[in-house]
Amino acid sequence: MTIVFIILAIFVLILISKGLVIIKQAQVMIIERLGKYNRTLESGLHIIWPVVDKSRPINWRFVKTDFKGNKYVQIKTETRIDLRETVYDFPRQNVITSDNVSIEIDALLYFQVTDPVKAIYEIFNLPHAIEKLTQTTLRNVIGELDLDKTLTSRDTINSKLRDILDDATDKWGVKVNRVELQDISPPEEIRIAMEKQMRAERDRRARILEAEGEKRSNILIAEGDREAKIKRAEGEAQAKVLIAEAEARAIREVSKAVEATGTDPAQYLLAVKYIKAFNEIVQKEDKTVIVPYEATAMLGSLKAMEKIFKS
Repeated sequence: MTIVFIILAIFVLILISKGLVIIKQAQVMIIERLGKYNRTLESGLHIIWPVVDKSRPINWRFVKTDFKGNKYVQIKTETRIDLRETVYDFPRQNVITSDNVSIEIDALLYFQVTDPVKAIYEIFNLPHAIEKLTQTTLRNVIGELDLDKTLTSRDTINSKLRDILDDATDKWGVKVNRVELQDISPPEEIRIAMEKQMRAERDRRARILEAEGEKRSNILIAEGDREAKIKRAEGEAQAKVLIAEAEARAIREVSKAVEATGTDPAQYLLAVKYIKAFNEIVQKEDKTVIVPYEATAMLGSLKAMEKIFKS
């Protein structure tokens, strides 16, 4: 009797241990009763009927790293579904652009399970289905673009992939939040050609900038010379005006002085001009002096000046 009681107690303990289920935060468990969906257990403590109630497993994808640092994918069967955002790091795959260039693309997919029941019953192997759908969609999207557009339109490609994948995985109870292209690797010969092209483009831009700088420098120098000439001309014109005003003032004063002596001012001015001209003729290296025919007029002017000085 004692042995039966002990066996019964152990059986009850086993049933209790099997019937108590603890679900962690951000996880759920799908419970089937006699092979049919019964309920979804959320985070907390729950009681189920052992043998009658069983959890429905789901395949889950994990990326592991070995001791050498190499990454590898591991698929495990889990009884709990994680509702947090999950990152799928897909291996590199070859895709062909519209201009028939084969490139390698490394992609990341961020998704989240929003309906655990659909994730269990609408698709057999959710990680495998998401991976294959992403690869085929990526091939289709890249196949519509040429190489240059592929390399410069990552944001457009990411957005287009996300929209297509989110729409396709909606019936699986999955929400695709974003898709990121980590790396796009063209063939070696294409990469070398692109580097040469970029180097040539940089050299061309450098020559253009140098030419524009030289042009701007020449323009500034020309503008400086022009402004200097204008300033010089303005200064000379102002000097001539001042000289003319001074001469006019002097002529007026001389005229007043000459008129006071009763002499014609015109004869006085003419005499001054003759004396100045004769002085310039005499100072030349050629010692031969030619006296103009009008020298008698100059002598008359000198007599008029003598008269002025005497007065």
